[in-house]
Amino acid sequence: MAQKTAVPGFRQFLTRISARANSTSKFPLKIVGRLADFLAGVNLSIRVKILVALCIVIFLMGTTNIVSMLQVLNYSRQYDAIITNITTANSISGSIKLDIDNEMWKIVSGKVKFSDGKQYEIIDNVNTKVRWMMDNTDSQRAKVKLDLILRTLQSLEEYVNQMGDIIANNSTAAENEAVLENIRFATSVMEEVVQNYVLYEVNRTESQYQLMRESYVRWQIFSIILIFSAVGFSVVAAWSLSRSIYTPIKKLHDVTTTITKNDLQALMTSDNVDEITELGMSFNIMIGKIKELLDSKIKEQENLKKAELRALQAQINPHFLYNTLDTIIWMAESKKTDQVVKIVTALSNFFRISLSKGMDWITIGEEVERIRSYLTIQKMRYRDILDFKIDVEEDVAENTILKLLLQPLVENACITALKTNDSAA
Repeated sequence: MAQKTAVPGFRQFLTRISARANSTSKFPLKIVGRLADFLAGVNLSIRVKILVALCIVIFLMGTTNIVSMLQVLNYSRQYDAIITNITTANSISGSIKLDIDNEMWKIVSGKVKFSDGKQYEIIDNVNTKVRWMMDNTDSQRAKVKLDLILRTLQSLEEYVNQMGDIIANNSTAAENEAVLENIRFATSVMEEVVQNYVLYEVNRTESQYQLMRESYVRWQIFSIILIFSAVGFSVVAAWSLSRSIYTPIKKLHDVTTTITKNDLQALMTSDNVDEITELGMSFNIMIGKIKELLDSKIKEQENLKKAELRALQAQINPHFLYNTLDTIIWMAESKKTDQVVKIVTALSNFFRISLSKGMDWITIGEEVERIRSYLTIQKMRYRDILDFKIDVEEDVAENTILKLLLQPLVENACITALKTNDSAA
């Protein structure tokens, strides 16, 4: 009873949903309905449909978060690289001119030997930082500016080498002053190109920030589209799954209703391969088995009636009647009145019980009495050749049995006994 009420309730629930949807917007619902029908008709089990729908929703929602996180990480990496390069460039700009100029002045003034000076250490340190910045940026213009810094640094190193050469050759103070001025000019150029690079990176930071904002806005729009897509797909998937469940249940309900009206020809159709459709196919097999059992039972009843008819035909054998009448005539001609009365009484008993007012079932006692009449007639016909004895328990005498069921057994027993024995059988 609970199953019969559950289907209409679910149907009313879907009807209410459809009614509300139609009142708000008909056109989108038609599209959703067609898409739901298409998904419901896909040959997949309900379990697989649920898992696929869940995976798609998780994919859509997960894609939103993953791509957003990747975008943030990418822009954060770029921004950090720019800030790090600016900080490194500022450290170079604030120290290269002062350090090189002071170190070279100490060498020219004779306070420090050229070989003991830290000029090459300073240049190598700056060179390492610039190359690290070049590896840490993905901007081609930034790499060009950093390459200009390296070439300027190379020119500065050449002037420093020149200073070392002339000092080694005992140069004059004027010559040293001239090379020192070139070094100071090179450090000034070096400081200027580094400042230009810093200015470029600062401007690029602002443009990168604007690019991040624009990309973030675009990603927000894309995220909203993905979220609405996930929600829309969830609605379509829920509708599709509800139809995948409701439609076969409704068909199964209609088939069972038809069967209750004694129509076993109604069968489920296999439009899908889901679990409920498989249940319907099993239901079809069950109906087929029931039909086979009913057909077998009907055929069994027909065979039983035919067997009963054959048994009746076998018992009312014309030869038995003719032979009995001949025996009666012979006894009458021989003036054996007592035997005539006895055989006629037995024959009357035989046919009275055989007819039994048209009833098919009689008691075992009545059937035994009919057999006794039959054997009495046969004994009078064959005289001393045939004898018989019937033993029946009183407990079974009142049980019913199909009429004439024992007659073929008795007849065959008599025929066999008479054929195989010359003495009393």
